[in-house]
Amino acid sequence: MARRLFLLLAAAVLCLVASGQDAKTLPEKDGIFQLSKTNFHIALKTYKQLLVHFYAPLSADGRHLSEVFQEAAGELRDSDIKLAMVDVTKDKELAKELNATGPPKIRLYLFGEKLNFVSCPVPQSAASIVTWLKRRAGSAADLITDLSQLESAQEELSVVGFFQELESEYVRVFYSTAVSLPDVRFAVTQNDDVIRNFDVTHDVVLLLKNSQLIQAYQMTPQTSKEDLVTFVSVYQMEAVTEYSGKTATRILSSPVLSHALLFVNKSSANFHTVHAAFNTAAEIFRMKILFVLVDVWEPRNGRLMEYFRVRAYEAPLVRLVNLTDHVTYQLPSATLDADSIEAFCRDYLDGKAKPKMQSEPIPEGWDQRPVKELVGSTFEAVAFNPNRTVFVLFYVPYSPECRAVFTLWEELAEAFKARDDVVVARIDASANDINMSVQRAYPAFCLFPALYAERAVFYTGDRKLKALLAFVHQEMKKAAKDRMKENEDRRKYVESMKAEDEKKERNATKEEL
Repeated sequence: MARRLFLLLAAAVLCLVASGQDAKTLPEKDGIFQLSKTNFHIALKTYKQLLVHFYAPLSADGRHLSEVFQEAAGELRDSDIKLAMVDVTKDKELAKELNATGPPKIRLYLFGEKLNFVSCPVPQSAASIVTWLKRRAGSAADLITDLSQLESAQEELSVVGFFQELESEYVRVFYSTAVSLPDVRFAVTQNDDVIRNFDVTHDVVLLLKNSQLIQAYQMTPQTSKEDLVTFVSVYQMEAVTEYSGKTATRILSSPVLSHALLFVNKSSANFHTVHAAFNTAAEIFRMKILFVLVDVWEPRNGRLMEYFRVRAYEAPLVRLVNLTDHVTYQLPSATLDADSIEAFCRDYLDGKAKPKMQSEPIPEGWDQRPVKELVGSTFEAVAFNPNRTVFVLFYVPYSPECRAVFTLWEELAEAFKARDDVVVARIDASANDINMSVQRAYPAFCLFPALYAERAVFYTGDRKLKALLAFVHQEMKKAAKDRMKENEDRRKYVESMKAEDEKKERNATKEEL
């Protein structure tokens, strides 16, 4: 028993010695430990405060955050906090173990425990990281004793709390908010002259820009840190924020998780009218919905447009997205005025808006009517049938111009009712995503010839039955000639493959002999 206890103590001592030796030899670059799965836990156990940046070197956000982190390392060189980096693309197991996958992030680990960490808000600069650490350690706000201190502040944006008692619960919430927003200057005051200058009462938080009042927030016993963070985060941005490389991080890290996106061509003739309507609605729904403008002619917005499956020719349009579940909604109106946008937002907040789906449910009896009702899940199988000519109307239900051609489309379907080789169909383009680009405004008319090749021919002629019938017959004649060539090519291909197989079989027989 005594021998076993001795061996256990000896092993523990050896582990401590080894840990101490390993901690001294941790790989380091410019004052930052370069950690991996083999040494992360050694660093964690050695240092009481370990600020770790989990990054992906190939991502733009990762590179920017790494530059900020490295700059902060220089300012924190003499502090008790040790800095480290982990490349999550190389150490995937470690990232998964620490639940550090996803976007780049910075965490402050405390007292050597991997579960005891505080996440650093996404910093705009090295000063943001330093400020965050200082606010965690001490006072989170400056104390203003007279008006001149406020007017001489160099920061463009300031959050000032006017409190009757500096030891109140309101001030605790205020300080806690300051820690979460290190990019913004926070200050508190009890000075009555300062309070009178802004014509407010005590226990009010003001957001100032260049010493000018932007918005006031009255504290109540129910006010939480989250409420105050949302207030500052929302009002430090414009009512409508244009999406760009500079604003993307702030938009995506906003505590407001419902975003309204206006996809618009900023060079279009009606841009200012549409933007004004969008801005009017934005002012109404501050703190509830974040309003974002996306210029469809900006090439760098291509990935965002691809994510929402928006094409430039469809603009202007408004989408709402909930970042909690990523369900999207589309404004069901061809008119983008303030009233329609406001009504859409209210329906969304009230749970009345219908989500935009990749495919609507397949309608019962969809193929029993003269005009076949296609949805996203049935489109390709019907449109690209090599044995049928399929003429499809792409429409959006809220467009009067689209609804005006419904009767004409029914007449066209009746004209081909007796033919099994011709299908007349329609699809709601606002509710179904398909793997092809229409590249024109709605309504759009597209014919898919009876060919093995997936060809699409758009019709741009008169919206009259006679013209439509002539177009279909003309394309069917062209397709018949092309089909003969396709059949001949397929016959030759089958014969060549058959000959190749026979040749291989003969060679195999010779080898056996």
